[in-house]
This record gives sequence, structure tokens and C-alpha cells, in this order.
Amino acid sequence: QVQLVESGGGLVQPGGSLRLSCKVSGSIFSIYAMGWYRQAPGKQREFVATIARGGTTNYADSVKGRFTISRDNAKNTTYLQMNSLNPEDTAIYFCNSDLTIKRTHKPTRYWGQGTQVTVSS
Repeated sequence: QVQLVESGGGLVQPGGSLRLSCKVSGSIFSIYAMGWYRQAPGKQREFVATIARGGTTNYADSVKGRFTISRDNAKNTTYLQMNSLNPEDTAIYFCNSDLTIKRTHKPTRYWGQGTQVTVSS
């Protein structure tokens, strides 16, 4: 089994910062890309950021320059540093990881349960 557990969400004032973490565990053979999506009430889930094994990153235009994605391969963990937050960033943030498990070479995307981020005064 593979589990992805997000942490670090919460309530923050506009202009504030939060750092989300996503720990991947289970019978993992290899982790490829890791990333973050978010979903606000009444809206579709949207891409936020992704990071490849070698460190190449991609960001949605709406967060570029404010958010930074990183990863610690030794800990099977990805992070999302969020700065200059505004109310439009309020959403459930979901972690995902493209990985292979033991005895397979077919990468599969796994998702966490999400963590709530609320930006409000």
C-alpha cells in the first residue's frame, strides 16, 4: 500500500505564509514527479506546482513568484512554501506523486486526502 499524508494547512492572514508537507510511505520502489493541486469550493481542482526527480519545477501562473515547491528524496517528502497568501488561495490542497511500487515498472499517480488552507483576516 501507498499513503500520502499532507500536513501544514491552517488559517493564515492575508500576506502571511504557510509551508505544506507531503510524506509518501509504503512499498515504494521509485518516486518520479511530485506535485500539488488545489480545489476551492464550487471550483474544479487546479494545478499548482510540480517537481520532477531531478528538480525541474513547474508552477501555475497564479502562484509563480509566491510559491516554491521542493522535495527531499531521502525522506520521500515534498514541500510547498506559500508566501504572500491572499484569500484567492483558500482551498483544499492535494498532494500527488507519480511512483512505482515494488515489483512493477508502471508509474502510477497517487493522491493524498488534502489539507485545508484558509486565508482570511
